[in-house]
Amino acid sequence: MVEEKENVCIVVLGDIGRSPRMQYHSLSLAKNGHKVDILGYGESEPLIEIKLSPSIYYHFMVPVPQVPIKFLNYAFKTVFQAINLLFLLISIRSPHILMVQNPPAIPSLIICWLFAKIIGAKFIIDWHNYAHSIMALSLSKKHILVRLTEKCESFIGKKADYNFCVTNEMKDDLLIRWGIKATTLYDRPPLIFKPISLKDKHEFLIRLGQTYNVLLDGPNSTIFTELIDNEVKLKRSRPAFIVSSTSWTEDEDFSILFDSLQEYENEIVNGNLHRLPTLICFITGKGPMKQYYMEKIARQHWKHIQVITPWLDFKDYPLILASADLGVCLHTSSSGLDLPMKVVDMFGCCLPVLAYDFKCLHELVIDGKNGYTFKNSENLSARIISWFENFPINEKNLETEKKFKSELETIQSLRWEENWEKVAYSAFH
Repeated sequence: MVEEKENVCIVVLGDIGRSPRMQYHSLSLAKNGHKVDILGYGESEPLIEIKLSPSIYYHFMVPVPQVPIKFLNYAFKTVFQAINLLFLLISIRSPHILMVQNPPAIPSLIICWLFAKIIGAKFIIDWHNYAHSIMALSLSKKHILVRLTEKCESFIGKKADYNFCVTNEMKDDLLIRWGIKATTLYDRPPLIFKPISLKDKHEFLIRLGQTYNVLLDGPNSTIFTELIDNEVKLKRSRPAFIVSSTSWTEDEDFSILFDSLQEYENEIVNGNLHRLPTLICFITGKGPMKQYYMEKIARQHWKHIQVITPWLDFKDYPLILASADLGVCLHTSSSGLDLPMKVVDMFGCCLPVLAYDFKCLHELVIDGKNGYTFKNSENLSARIISWFENFPINEKNLETEKKFKSELETIQSLRWEENWEKVAYSAFH
């Protein structure tokens, strides 16, 4: 007789397509025979594996109508989401296990905990950050909404049957601050994030060039690669290619990157044209502050730097990381206790990374060992200029890159699936 596995409900209260960790949870559970319902918003497409899985069902929440008065809008949004979420929870098959992503905390933590308690389901929280620390970025630490959210996180967190978190620093903080015992489940890249061949890189850039013509240099040639006698080769004289991924939120200060790019431009204009290449900078992602930075980009008059801000399908995102020469991460963390998944993805593709340094970044990026860290735009511009000096034949940088990639083999050897089976699966039995 086949063992009947528990039904699992996963609540995101955000865009499902931009919640990779919760999608990875879902795929791992489905692989182990569980039926999974995901509740969240449908602003972008979920992973193709999610869409094709016969065991995973996703249910989209209704977008919240806007109310012109800010405080009333927050109250209305909370009530609207609570009713919408409760309706979906009642309408799906009854779950044996209910896991909710935090943040956001209100109303999802309260509604999910009460619902799980009423139906007798196991209640799990996956802590990605603190909701109150994110709210404090736009309000203040003493604002009543921030304090209420913090109390909600503390109270509900202690009621959970199981807690996951993303770093050991957060694990310690949850225990010391609120007495919440959590298990650290590090983000690890799935197999889709991997190095690619030069041929695959060329074909991807040709395809991407159909949308962004600046990448093309003839019918079978890009500004980075060319096809000679049916063999793909890197061009000896080519631009440098950097990529940064962002959700365009307040915990990522992209003015640091733009100031650094200006310094790079100044370095070339002031007589270093022959030792520094021109630069193509892809900044991927969606988010609330994108328009602000798009307008800032439009005001620049760079002659040696091209900035492109696409939104890529998930299948193309790993390809652009694997095609780049250098990755830049501006994530700073509102709490200082979470880690940027974008760096995990870059490491999966063996892409060298420059990452903004904050409290627990050392759990992922070790400066000078598997990447470089920076504290401000001056640090970042110096790193970028040094990395691309005499590009592409700087022997010192080639040795450093080789060392970094050797260290990254540790992360590549333990992917999401294996790590999840080892660390997390016992909570779902």
